[in-house]
Amino acid sequence: MSDRQLNALFLCTGNSARSILGEAILNHNGAGRFKAYSAGSNPTGTVNPLAIHTLKTLGYPAEGYSSKSWSQFADGPEFDLIFTVCDSAAAETCPVWPGRPTSAHWGIPDPAAVEGSDAEKAAAFLEAFRMLKRRIDLMLALPVASLERVALRDELHAIGREAEGQ
Repeated sequence: MSDRQLNALFLCTGNSARSILGEAILNHNGAGRFKAYSAGSNPTGTVNPLAIHTLKTLGYPAEGYSSKSWSQFADGPEFDLIFTVCDSAAAETCPVWPGRPTSAHWGIPDPAAVEGSDAEKAAAFLEAFRMLKRRIDLMLALPVASLERVALRDELHAIGREAEGQ
């Protein structure tokens, strides 16, 4: 890796909740070092209002997000890192991304699938945010620019596994 700003893509099936949260957290916490994007294999076409509410509640920028297909990025930008944040996206055949990005699976339970009271749904979004933020904070603590591709991949996979044991 290099000292330039790195492009990261968060992938999920619907691109309405988890991948949006990942994009927002990395763009905010990794500003200047990372530029994050999100997409889905089968986008819903709308961002879940609870994802936006969660970002606003926690003081993160909540404007400008959209649910979009990963095909939108077929011609760029070139990604350095790709994270799948839902198990179904991790199992899908992903496009071949230019530049051979390093990828890792950081499975997060789908907060949009939670049924129950408004408070229970909001709590699920807060938990998804907390899990993503923890993983992103661990990644931001790595010397990403100085790690070789294989070492970086191993570290990113370890973050996903470590965070699952929380």
